[in-house]
Amino acid sequence: MMTNVNEVNGINVEQLMATIELIKGQPAIAQFKFRAQNKWLNGTHNHATVKDFYGALQEDDSRTVMDFEIDEPPVLCGSNLGANPVEYLLVALSGCLTTSLVAHAAARGVRLTQVQSRYEGELDLQGFLGISDQVPVGYKSIRVYFTIEADVDRDRKEDLIRMAQKYSPVFNSIAKSVAVVVQLDEH
Repeated sequence: MMTNVNEVNGINVEQLMATIELIKGQPAIAQFKFRAQNKWLNGTHNHATVKDFYGALQEDDSRTVMDFEIDEPPVLCGSNLGANPVEYLLVALSGCLTTSLVAHAAARGVRLTQVQSRYEGELDLQGFLGISDQVPVGYKSIRVYFTIEADVDRDRKEDLIRMAQKYSPVFNSIAKSVAVVVQLDEH
């Protein structure tokens, strides 16, 4: 829905373009550090929070704490008190691909009526459970299906999906593999 002449798909295009120009002139503004914390509660139940982050050359703690319950279904020894971690990965991917698609469509003047997507990931628990070293521990594959309603042809919609993949940090972290350092924190 358009609320003023500068908005396309709920994105203030003037602000987006001004931000891009500002970062071109001062690249350090683009450096962000996001954080999350997690506490094990019992069994497979964990509680994670997100609050502060570093970005645009400053700490930002202006958001209220966001809570995430993490658990497994009973078939995996849990109590269904939250989504499991691999489901959260799909949720993160869904939000990032969609946000990237919508923002880049807005920057190109493509007005979207509706964007929906669904995600499926295949995982073989033999790797996670240590039954087989031949089976990967993570997802074997993830499939994403987009439905886009807009007054553009199929080729343009497919181009929007390609842009979403190209510019989505979560997609690229998964597809291109990012270095993850895990260590004991003794403070």
